[in-house]
Amino acid sequence: MECLSIVQFLENKSILVAGATGFLAKVLIEKIMRVQPKVKKLYLLLRAEDSVSALHRFNTEVIGKDLFGVVKEKYGANLNSLILEKITVLNGDITRDDLGLQESILEELFQEVDIIVNSAATTDFDERYDVALGINTYGPANILNFSMKCRNLRLLLHVSTAYVCGEKEGLVLETPFNMGATLNGTRGLDIENEKKIVDELLKKLRAESAPEKYIASTMKELGIQRANKYGWPNTYAFTKAMGEMLLGHLREETPLVIIRPTIITSTFQEPFPGWLDRCQVNFIHFDDMNTENMIRAAKENYGIIEYEMFNFDPKTIFWDDYFMYTHIAAVVKYGFRR
Repeated sequence: MECLSIVQFLENKSILVAGATGFLAKVLIEKIMRVQPKVKKLYLLLRAEDSVSALHRFNTEVIGKDLFGVVKEKYGANLNSLILEKITVLNGDITRDDLGLQESILEELFQEVDIIVNSAATTDFDERYDVALGINTYGPANILNFSMKCRNLRLLLHVSTAYVCGEKEGLVLETPFNMGATLNGTRGLDIENEKKIVDELLKKLRAESAPEKYIASTMKELGIQRANKYGWPNTYAFTKAMGEMLLGHLREETPLVIIRPTIITSTFQEPFPGWLDRCQVNFIHFDDMNTENMIRAAKENYGIIEYEMFNFDPKTIFWDDYFMYTHIAAVVKYGFRR
């Protein structure tokens, strides 16, 4: 699909982005602002104490970043008016019904939103199990329930992670998870039961007046134990996988795309090379020298030979902001079907 058709598709569309202060969300927001100022509205959902705090987070953690330097240069003195017209900052929480939003904004969203992008997540591998379940597992289900109320929805795009596939070797197919599926074949995974285990343990610990520090460490240990039981290496991958299960099970006719990115590094080319949140880095290109270094390190440190290391030639991949082009192209591809 040509880039022009993608830009045209985004024209006059209203897009809700959950997790708006995250790295990927910021790159997506910047891209849309830069290439399609005729987008109808960007609703940016982020967690804060109140609407004033939410706006402060947007100004400091999103638009205040160096990432938006090209956008600022492009629009100059007109940037503030563009933001006022096109961007609505929402104080919300994906762990709550209707995303914790006020009644005054809900009807507007249900009527206006065309596309929902959910990139909200906790990415700590050893996050507290109760926290990770709320955000990574039940959060997507809440987003899905919200999307079902949007009368003009074209697509729900959920950002998952390739880590849901565990630590497999070789070619790993992006097969959807059925409810209760596990990586090691252990039977008995029940998401509602996982929540029950968490709730009962929390209730017990608080009844015993356990210190918060002890509760936190216990919840972290529980997450690792439950993940390992069913074949996942950590709480993050486990809870993200269960989030995918709920989406697949509950989606009904909702247009849904799940993307599983791997490790996210800096920007390669757009809006400029080397941007990584909080710092700027030198992007590592897969040229002949770097590829040879990777192969040599694999041989020396792990005994891996070349044909076992790559199922492709890494030099043949066009790494030009690969993830962001996948992001937007997926929206357009499935959006045109509606």
